[in-house]
Amino acid sequence: MFSHISPAKLQGTLESYHSLNESEWSVSKKARDVIVWRRPSEEFGGFLYKAEGIVADTPQRIMDFIRPGPRRLEWDKMITSLEVQQTPEQGCCVVKYTTAGQLWNIISPREFVDFSYTTSYQLGLLSCGVSVESEEQSSGFVRGFNHPCGWFCVPEQDSEVSLLTGYIQPDLRGMLPQTAVDTAMASGLVDFYSQLRRALKA
Repeated sequence: MFSHISPAKLQGTLESYHSLNESEWSVSKKARDVIVWRRPSEEFGGFLYKAEGIVADTPQRIMDFIRPGPRRLEWDKMITSLEVQQTPEQGCCVVKYTTAGQLWNIISPREFVDFSYTTSYQLGLLSCGVSVESEEQSSGFVRGFNHPCGWFCVPEQDSEVSLLTGYIQPDLRGMLPQTAVDTAMASGLVDFYSQLRRALKA
C-alpha cells in the first residue's frame, strides 16, 4: 500500500512549498490570529492552501495533538472517526479517517487513507502526509485524496510560543463548485487553529 512512498521525497515536497515566496500566494482568508493563502496546485487541478498562526505551546506538545492518533479525534471536530491501520516504521503510519459534512452538507462526508510521517525540522517538527490507494471504502462516504500536505511547527526565538504553518491540498472529488471548496477550506483552517488552541489550554 505504501511501499512506493518515500518519506524523504514527501518531506522534500513540503519543504519546497515552505520555501515559496509570499508573492506566489494570494490571501484567501484573514482572521485575527490566522492567515490562509492559496495558489494553484502543481499536483492536481485544485488549489494548495497555506495557513499560518502562532500557538502558545512547544512544537512537541502541539504535534502530539496534530499527528494521527486518538488525541486528534478528541478535539478536531472535522474528524468523525480515525483508525491507525499500520505503523511500518518509527515515525510513520497509515491512517484511515472520515470527515464531517461541510456547508450544510453541500460537501458531504469524506473518507481518506493517508500515509503520515513525522520528523524533526530545524528546532521543531514536521508532520506530513499523502493519500494512498485503498480498495476498502466505507459506505456513505466519498473517497477523497490528499496530495502532499503537512504541518511545520517551530519555536519562536526567546519565547514560549511556536509558529505553526500548514499546507493542505485535498482533492475532495465529486461535482463540487470551487467557491464552496474555497470557503470550506479557508473557514476550516481558521477553525482548526481555534480548536487546537482550546485543546492545548484544556
